[in-house]
Amino acid sequence: MTYTPTKDILPLKKPDWIRVKAPTSKEYHETAALMRSLKLKTVCEEAACPNVGECWSKKHATMMILGDVCTRACAFCNIKTGRPDLLDPHEPERVGKGVAGLGLSHVVITSVDRDDLDDGGANHFAEVIRQIRLQSPGTTIEILTPDFLRKEGALEIVVAARPDVYNHNLETVPRLYPSVRPGARYFHSLRLLNRVKELDPTIFTKSGIMVGLGEERIEVLQVMDDLRAADVDFMTIGQYLQPTPKHHDVMAYATLDQFDDYAKMGRGKGFLLVAASPLTRSSYHAGDDFAQLRAARLERYATEKNNYSGTAHANT
Repeated sequence: MTYTPTKDILPLKKPDWIRVKAPTSKEYHETAALMRSLKLKTVCEEAACPNVGECWSKKHATMMILGDVCTRACAFCNIKTGRPDLLDPHEPERVGKGVAGLGLSHVVITSVDRDDLDDGGANHFAEVIRQIRLQSPGTTIEILTPDFLRKEGALEIVVAARPDVYNHNLETVPRLYPSVRPGARYFHSLRLLNRVKELDPTIFTKSGIMVGLGEERIEVLQVMDDLRAADVDFMTIGQYLQPTPKHHDVMAYATLDQFDDYAKMGRGKGFLLVAASPLTRSSYHAGDDFAQLRAARLERYATEKNNYSGTAHANT
C-alpha cells in the first residue's frame, strides 16, 4: 500500500517550538568541508534533518554508508529511492578518517536499505566499525541499521563487530506500517532488536518512533511495552515533519506536555533512557545520551546487587 498525501486539507501550521535557525557557524562549514573532502554522505543532509545546524556546529555528523539511494520507499523519508550503485570498497576507510578528523568521542553510522545485496550491507557495516576502531580507537560507535529482512546471518555479522550501541527504529505504531513503512514488518524489527541482546547482552539497544503520523497515545504506550519486552534500553520519540508535499501528511503536532508525558511513561516502563521532544531524532545528542546510558546501567546494576545482597542476608 502506497501512501497518497491528502489534497483536500491545508497543511497544519508549525508551532513555535518546532522552528530552528539556519546554520551559519564556522564549525558548521568546517564539518561540511570535511564531509565533502572525504566524499562522505550524511543522513543529516540526505534526510533533511532539522538539527543539522546545531549538530554540525558541534562537529557531530551522522554518517550514512552503502550509498545514497534506498531500495525502500517509506512515506516519511526524504532519501532517494531506486536502484543503488555498487558498493564503494574504500568507503569504510574514509569513514574512519572522517571520524578521526572530527575528533569524535562518539559517532553514529546509519545507512540506506540495501535489499539488493545478499547480506543487506552487513559486512560493509562490520568493516566500517573495524576501520573506526583502527583509526579512532577512543571513539564509541553507535549504528542505526536497516531491518535486514530476509537476510539470514546478516545481523550476526554486525553484532560480531561489537558496536557500542545497536539502533534500529520502529518508526511508527504497527497499525500504520502499511501506509508509513510498507516494506518493513513490525514484529520482525522487534525480533531483530531482541536478537541483538541474545547475541551480546553488553551492547546497548535503542529504537525510536515519530509522532504526528496519526497514531493514538495508547498505541505509543503499546510500542513501549513491546520494546521493553524485547529488552531495549533506550527509546527516542520525536515529531514527524513532512519533508515535501509528496510525503505523508503531518496529522498532528504533539505538545510539549505530551512529549513530557511520553518520557515519564517510558521511564516508568523500565527504559534506561527515554528522549522525547519535538526535535528528538535518532542521533540527536547521541554522545551525551551514551554517557547517560552507561551511567544508568551502572546505577541499575548497583541497585540490583544491593537488593540481592539484602534479600540473601535476610534469608540467612
